[in-house]
Amino acid sequence: MNAPSISLERPALIVVDVQAGFDDSEFWGPRDNPSCESNIAALVRKWRVESWPTVFVRHDSDNPQSPLSPAGAGHAFKDILVGTPDLLVSKRVNSSFYGTPDLDAWLRNEGIEQVVICGITTNHCCETTARMAGNLGYETYFVIDATHTFDRVALDGSIVPAATLSAMTATNLNGEFASVVMTEALLSN
Repeated sequence: MNAPSISLERPALIVVDVQAGFDDSEFWGPRDNPSCESNIAALVRKWRVESWPTVFVRHDSDNPQSPLSPAGAGHAFKDILVGTPDLLVSKRVNSSFYGTPDLDAWLRNEGIEQVVICGITTNHCCETTARMAGNLGYETYFVIDATHTFDRVALDGSIVPAATLSAMTATNLNGEFASVVMTEALLSN
């Protein structure tokens, strides 16, 4: 992957749905990228050192059987998310821009023009958030190795591996909605 030029000026780190319920492999199935959580933790540390804004996003599933249901223990953030974010967004859909409070309004009020997106899952809530951020005019960075997803069943019944889904997300986003980057590129910036 060709590394894009990165010049960060008070970017918001949007950490999407890093919730304990995603550790339920019986519910979700096999996943990719075992380094996802450590990469997210490293990004959060970098943002704290730089005093850049952090946004934690939490999915409040309407499905009472979901590991992300507000009534269950899986609704909580994973232990890697430490400290208090500058903004906590609760949502019931894929996009972090359709949550409470209004993420777009907050970013604009704060004068933030750059966003960096990481979290779970790569091809659902993270990708949807990145597409919307790009469409709304934000300079968007998608940290592919600070996301993960799960195997999915295709329309023909075959299994599409999580790594393939992540590769497709990176392909779909890069240069169109976002610059797809690796954690190290941001840590060394």
